[in-house]
Amino acid sequence: MSDKHTLYALILLLLSASSFGMLAQTVGNVKSPDKNLSVELKLNENGALLYHIQLKDEVFLEDSPLGLKTSIGDFSTGLKFISTKDSAISETYEMDRAKVSKVNYTARELVSTFTNENKDTLQVIFSISDRDVAFSYKIIPGNDQTKIRIKEETTGFDLPDYATTYITPQALPMTGWENTKPSYEEEYTLNGSMGTPSQYGVGYTFPALFKLAENGWILISETGVHGQYVGSRLGEGIAKGLYKLNFPQEAENNGIGETFPSMALPAQTPWRTITLGETLKPIVESTVAFDVVKPLYEASEDYKMGRATWSWIVWQDNSMNYDDQVKFIDLAADLKFEYILIDANWDRNIGYKRIEELINHADSKNVKTLLWYNSNGYWNNAPQTPQDKMNFSPERKKEMRWMQEIGVKGIKVDFFGGDKQSTMQLYEDILSDANEYGLGVIFHGCTLPRGWQRMFPNFVSSEAVLASENLVFRQDALDKHALNATLLPFTRNAVGAMDFAPVFLNKKLSRDQKEGTVRSTTDAFELATSVLYFSPIQHFGLTPNNLEEQPEFVLDFLKNVPTTWDETVFISGAPEKEVILARRKGEKWYISAVNGEKKPKKLEVEFPMLADKKVQMIYDKNDKTAGTKDVKVGNNGAITLELLPEGGAVLISK
Repeated sequence: MSDKHTLYALILLLLSASSFGMLAQTVGNVKSPDKNLSVELKLNENGALLYHIQLKDEVFLEDSPLGLKTSIGDFSTGLKFISTKDSAISETYEMDRAKVSKVNYTARELVSTFTNENKDTLQVIFSISDRDVAFSYKIIPGNDQTKIRIKEETTGFDLPDYATTYITPQALPMTGWENTKPSYEEEYTLNGSMGTPSQYGVGYTFPALFKLAENGWILISETGVHGQYVGSRLGEGIAKGLYKLNFPQEAENNGIGETFPSMALPAQTPWRTITLGETLKPIVESTVAFDVVKPLYEASEDYKMGRATWSWIVWQDNSMNYDDQVKFIDLAADLKFEYILIDANWDRNIGYKRIEELINHADSKNVKTLLWYNSNGYWNNAPQTPQDKMNFSPERKKEMRWMQEIGVKGIKVDFFGGDKQSTMQLYEDILSDANEYGLGVIFHGCTLPRGWQRMFPNFVSSEAVLASENLVFRQDALDKHALNATLLPFTRNAVGAMDFAPVFLNKKLSRDQKEGTVRSTTDAFELATSVLYFSPIQHFGLTPNNLEEQPEFVLDFLKNVPTTWDETVFISGAPEKEVILARRKGEKWYISAVNGEKKPKKLEVEFPMLADKKVQMIYDKNDKTAGTKDVKVGNNGAITLELLPEGGAVLISK
């Protein structure tokens, strides 16, 4: 090749490199404590920030943009590098409502400082553990500015082109039943192609799972969002794999409130989190949603978690009467459950005075009560009552004081329909007020909980998933029940408590079992979901007839299965295939196995924690009912599981 051609080729290479940020200056580089995970921070020739993530030698995120556009200036371009600092983080903390009870968080922190043309300061803060990357922005004004509006984040996530998706679309605002969406209740893509338009054309909700062929998996989400910010989402992906961060849609919450956040200065944004690994183990076991946040206030009391009966989930609206609620209180007592949830329209159908009688009856059976409330209706058309109690502070506190006086222990608040800052503030206000009156809080028709299990000591759980009510509403949802069980442990439930409401033992999901949707999952599968799905208060899809229809060992299992855990360990599995998960409470291990496919499986699995131990196995019988037997696990922890189509198994250490 001639010198002229060599020079021409070099120029083309340099131009190409420049377009992908390869000529950018590296201004920060940090590795995880085990040195396998690395983050490189770059500043390109336009003063724009990029970051790059590798696991060992594999690129998991290509050069991806960082930055903000604000009311006090632009922090997305024209930045000047000032300094960077790398330091160690080590923190031990405990949680009483989580998939683990004690966390030892060890990470490296990289704080890089920049100024814009107005001499305002932007700090980009990275926290890198052996399985997670979290980052946040801090803005420090250069003059007497005291407030800021974040008009846009230029934050993005540029995945390799070959990645495939397990992500769920954002819904359009003021759609769905009685205009209650968005509420994080859409279906997931299944190994979808990068750049495929979302179902509604407005991007995807967090968390977002991506498969990087044989190289591994990556889960993207956010944490630390409350009344100081908006809930964000991923915008539409493009063919090259770039997903930009988007703020809420203008029409959310009936157009009420701004789509962008406003804060006092200095200000820090929520954390965006990236969990990655060669397998799905880091994603299932990650605690990053809690590692980088702190409690916002002290608990007013020792909130108790546990299991709950819930008449509405199978018996539906007609069960919202005094006599049926007595039946479900008695069911809770027979199963040694801690709670009953009394659902919508209790104020109309039972009344405040008779609710007090119900609570007295429940207390006599050692069952505590949770009450349902509408989040309140000027942003939706949901007619269920009580209304106009939760969105107005004086009325909310009056209602909560009444609940405290009669012994109610928690509330479930429904229908929020948006991620704007004003809505996030409502979540925070409900939680903080409820804590004053000793009430735990569960949210439905709601947003993703973003670190709330640690931030709010009386937060219990959130729906934010295509939950089990759809199994009753639609046969196609029930037909996909087993499939979805292989998605949720790696997506929604990986980042926070998920009030799915598992375990249905009726063959048809109706009161008389003569009509209704028809269940194809086995009884062992249903029991396994009580361990597979995590929620500190677990609402079960059980009905009084199950006491007579199920064998004693099934009832014993239900009487004893925990809802909070000391340890969670991913064993094996993959989306669309099967999931095997282990959880420990005290000295006892519970192993959950579910088959997401409509074909039988014989799996050779190793459980090191069960090596050389006797375990009870609940397994699939040929007629889809559950059987039980004692099994001795070998010295290497190996055991064979035989699962029917859409079947399951539970192992309990003795």
